[in-house]
Amino acid sequence: MNTAHILSWFVPAVTSIFLAAFTLYIVRVVRGPTLPDIVLAIDCLSYDLAVFVALMSLYYGTPFLVIGALLLSLWAFIFDVFVSKYLVRKDLGGG
Repeated sequence: MNTAHILSWFVPAVTSIFLAAFTLYIVRVVRGPTLPDIVLAIDCLSYDLAVFVALMSLYYGTPFLVIGALLLSLWAFIFDVFVSKYLVRKDLGGG
């Protein structure tokens, strides 16, 4: 089976779902009542964007976009570590 045929109908269908999810995540980032809500929305946005970029890499047939997706995933992980250390120091009263 030809993967180009599958991707030609799958990518446009999934793009609309990703755009709706991105919109909801951005609303949660702007209106998030607490810091963990905002961090979770940024995580979801980052990881979904990385998956979307990897899907675009398959669609366009270029491996260079996968590097960007991997870097975005690593950035999201480092962001999680940074925020968790901030929250632990804040909760424990450490300086």
